[in-house]
Amino acid sequence: MVRGMTGLRLSLALAASVLALGVAQAQEPKKGGTVHVVVQPEPPMLMQGLNQNGPTNMVAGNIYESLLRYNEKLEPQPSLAKSWEISPDAKTYTFKLQEGVKWHDGKPFTADDVVFTLDKFLRDVHPRWRPIVNAQVEKIEKVDDLTVKITLKQPFGPMIMTQEVASAPMIPKHIYDGTDYRANPANNTPIGTGPFKLKEWKKGSYIHLVKNEDYWLKGKPNLDEIYWQIIPDAAARAVAYETGKVDVLTGGSVDVYDVARLAKLPNTCMTTKGWEMFAPHAWLTPNVRNGILGNKQFRQGLMYAIDREFGKDVVWGGLGKLPTGPISSKTKFYSGDVPKYTYDPAKAKELIKASGYKGETIKLLNLPYGETWSRWSEAIKQNLEDVGVKVQIENTDVPGWTQRASNWDFDLNFNFLYQLGDPAMGVARSYISSNIAKGNPFANVGGYSNPEVDKLFADAAIAPTDRERQELYTKVQKILADELPVLWLLEMDFPTIYRCNVKNLVTTGVGVNDGFRDAWKE
Repeated sequence: MVRGMTGLRLSLALAASVLALGVAQAQEPKKGGTVHVVVQPEPPMLMQGLNQNGPTNMVAGNIYESLLRYNEKLEPQPSLAKSWEISPDAKTYTFKLQEGVKWHDGKPFTADDVVFTLDKFLRDVHPRWRPIVNAQVEKIEKVDDLTVKITLKQPFGPMIMTQEVASAPMIPKHIYDGTDYRANPANNTPIGTGPFKLKEWKKGSYIHLVKNEDYWLKGKPNLDEIYWQIIPDAAARAVAYETGKVDVLTGGSVDVYDVARLAKLPNTCMTTKGWEMFAPHAWLTPNVRNGILGNKQFRQGLMYAIDREFGKDVVWGGLGKLPTGPISSKTKFYSGDVPKYTYDPAKAKELIKASGYKGETIKLLNLPYGETWSRWSEAIKQNLEDVGVKVQIENTDVPGWTQRASNWDFDLNFNFLYQLGDPAMGVARSYISSNIAKGNPFANVGGYSNPEVDKLFADAAIAPTDRERQELYTKVQKILADELPVLWLLEMDFPTIYRCNVKNLVTTGVGVNDGFRDAWKE
């Protein structure tokens, strides 16, 4: 039987605790204090079960919790589940819950909430959990008030990776059961079990979180409050840090050309850690339902037309790496043995002409996450117009982008998605036909469908050995790199810039998204 804490792991944990005790004796975390953090752009909502875009996760990941957390090596750690067991046949996962956990409204958190969350709520609304639970899970059941058992249809190795806070935030059954989830008024006042509670959201200005005095983990959190500052202008965000108005600049919140300068300021630290779980992949999604975009030659022409090196080195200041296909080089089962696309305008013109393109305007929906994305859109527009493709950039705010992407209202759509440690978790969802479902911008919004790809992803998810999984994922990467259901642009690196006296900010594989539980201010 595999346990959440085997004897060896328990010994290692105890040893780590002794080491941590030594560090704590040298520098005991201070209690109290306020931290000001930039979130960019303003989240469209904080109900994390319904929305998983970057800004929502950064704030709401400190309001909600999942069964597990993950360190930077993506090893599972206790959270709302204090321990777990995996049966010898790898088909049954039993989670023992923490005792004395309360929702922010004072109601007890129990196994009923876990079953409701995983079997009903997220199955209905979550673009990552939906295909996993439908394909892999036989049943989810309550054993007792503090025990939940998940039985799989077949062994599914990535199962233990599914319980990250944005992938499986626990939702209060007593508030949502029997309601229209998307229309529930509680979406405006999120109730979680996390270390911080929402006190106030002043739209366009700040989101104010305060310490959860009844938090189940004794002694945590250390901070009294967090102000998530909403500052629309990139230059103003940099100035806010320089002048001391904010303590933390989250990944992507300042223009890349400001990063090196800000990192040199006094009492300033910088890290690119805290993105190990995500391995963010930036791309353009062609809506293959829309005319010429359904033509593979045309999509290949677009890929040859885009100067991706310019995007990496000039637009993003060298923060990243060019991808070769759907799986990031930072993610398990990556293969570089795929068709490659260099910047080749002559080749692009040849393919675009052969595709039958007749000069129709292609509408590019820009991602409203700041000036860097706008510059990238302009650069790509120029690349495409240089090879004879007419492009019109369409700009909107975050709610508008979310609505249009969710409803497939675009020709080309800028986006970046998280890989979540395993292709079965964060990659397959963008390409499998069963995830073509309106309502979420992080599903298969482009409408690509290939039965062979569907089967390869399905078989790879449940293959019994890593060798077999690699063979299947290598095949699917070759197909997708040829057919180009999305145009991969960059494996992104996001620096977090913060005051050095803000301690323990990035301690997990999701960084600030759940980091304030342990953070403290010197």
